[in-house]
Amino acid sequence: MSTLAHSREAYAERRWTDAVGQYTAANHDAELPASDLEQLATSVILTGRGSDGVDILARAHLKYLADGDYSAAARCAVWTGMNLILLGEPARSAGWLARAHRIVDDLPEPCPFEGLLSIPAGLGALYQGDGATAAEAFTRAAELGRARGDADSAALGTLGLGQAKIMLGEFDGGLALLDEAMVAVTVGEISPIPAGIIYCAMIETCHLAFDLRRAHEWTRALDRWCDAQQNVVAFSGQCQMHRAELYRLHGAWTEAIDAAKTAQDLAFHGDHMATYGGFYEQGEIHRLRGDFDAAEASYLHAQETGFPPQPGLALLRLAQGRPDQAQSLLRQAMDGAAPDYRRGMLAARVEIEVAAGDALTARTAAEELASLCASIDRPMLHALAEQSEASVLFHEGDPAAALILVRRAWSRWLSLDAPFEAARCRALMARLYTALGDEESAQLEREAARAVFSELGAAPALSELEKSAPLAPDVWTTPVSASENDVGHAAGAGPLTARETEVVRLVSAGLSNRNIAGELFISEKTVARHLSNIFTKLGLTSRAAVTAYAYQHGLALTSRPA
Repeated sequence: MSTLAHSREAYAERRWTDAVGQYTAANHDAELPASDLEQLATSVILTGRGSDGVDILARAHLKYLADGDYSAAARCAVWTGMNLILLGEPARSAGWLARAHRIVDDLPEPCPFEGLLSIPAGLGALYQGDGATAAEAFTRAAELGRARGDADSAALGTLGLGQAKIMLGEFDGGLALLDEAMVAVTVGEISPIPAGIIYCAMIETCHLAFDLRRAHEWTRALDRWCDAQQNVVAFSGQCQMHRAELYRLHGAWTEAIDAAKTAQDLAFHGDHMATYGGFYEQGEIHRLRGDFDAAEASYLHAQETGFPPQPGLALLRLAQGRPDQAQSLLRQAMDGAAPDYRRGMLAARVEIEVAAGDALTARTAAEELASLCASIDRPMLHALAEQSEASVLFHEGDPAAALILVRRAWSRWLSLDAPFEAARCRALMARLYTALGDEESAQLEREAARAVFSELGAAPALSELEKSAPLAPDVWTTPVSASENDVGHAAGAGPLTARETEVVRLVSAGLSNRNIAGELFISEKTVARHLSNIFTKLGLTSRAAVTAYAYQHGLALTSRPA
């Protein structure tokens, strides 16, 4: 087999490093055909050498022009422009996109790749918060892609239209379009770089839409997509960034820090889009642990990418005892934010405004958050809305009404396996019970929250909790463990929770605690806790017995997750 044939085989098998080596060797013997230059460029970009890849893509463009294949030349010009956007070179990008438009306009026949020309315009509108204009551009891209047989244009247009709809508040329709775009990725219809773009955009949009289930599902899928390709750097950092966010939510803070640092390393080696998230997520864990200097440094590194590190930096100022500055920072960030990003800061806005004593603004933000629940029926959003409303009601002097809402929020956070937020709810319940004169219940809630904060190493939350305690710590009773108390109040001995069912399914597939933790973005300690609860609820004593239960009740996975 010739070197060129080996090169093409390596590309088809997604062995990017091998493809680069083979194509480079083949290029020494003779100038590569345009299509092979384009594949070499893709391989170089995916291994993290974006600038070099763009230069090779430009050579492919010129080769296509020399060959008279003007449609392919236009495609290369568009992708050169879009890759330059990712590299932070907008002027060069604009030049290449203008060239692509000119080539398409001069063609006597319709260009199969004309839909791609609408993608940059749609992205620009999205970045500016103009959902309506973005929807028009992406609709054109999708329609042209489908009409002319270009799967990349069709999928990217469908993705962008879904994002635009979510920005405009059409959540179910938007998420359905994102799922449709992902079908094209999973069946292998589209090129590698568009596939990675769609994976990462899908996951980010799931977070913006408070859809934790989809975020889990597609983060696992992206993880496997990256693992299945040799030495892929592009998109791998973004995958680790999303993993860090999920680990943080599920209380696996050490794992979150590790994933955030891996994201930073991969950003340094070529996946530049992971820079912000890698540093921001690291800053979040440092803030929650009370390492304020390290948090500050991480947030400032994130800010160097051009995006404000909010609401994290504002919450850091609040934790440092500077509520006025926190208030000012977050108000500025929200005033200039696109609607979808603004929604993600509402809960922090309530917390900061309450602390700053602005009851009216806190009430307005809480009501805006609650109004979203009518169009976004997601447990995470309901939990945030109920927790925020409870905080405002307490501030307004209605602890009885606040208690009803915060207990609902606590139950939702438990079902989402979010221990820190669940413990924050219990800390608020302790204060509410104290205000209602029920100190016995207050102490139970306080001890349960204290156990979780201590286990997580959440020093600021623990300090705040102890400040609010009417009794000195040396006369407290021994804290109830987080798992025992949560099971007693929320789960009982009845059916398994959704998360426990997932653990049963993964045990039935033969996964170890470590592998289950990786699948669910939780710590091994949390997996062990879930297994203990499962054994107790089902009256079982071994993993083999859990596997048998899974088969008896139709829960078993017939193979390990791919």
